[in-house]
Amino acid sequence: MNITYSRSSVKVINGMDKATKQRIKAGIEKIPKGDIKPLKGSSGTYRLRVGDWRILFSYPEDDTILIEKIGSRGGVYKGV
Repeated sequence: MNITYSRSSVKVINGMDKATKQRIKAGIEKIPKGDIKPLKGSSGTYRLRVGDWRILFSYPEDDTILIEKIGSRGGVYKGV
């Protein structure tokens, strides 16, 4: 499975402390397992929960995961 990151998600990851980065990375590598739900009103977009963080992603191609947005649980859904 090929994982690509949006520019905004890379910025968020670079600003995290090391322990949080490792938790987020472990969560992303376990996709499609984990606490994943489809977003309502946004077809093809899914949400992965890792503690208080939310990772919004989609499958633009068969063997590719696009990490679109990473943020805290309150702010990540704004503008979706």
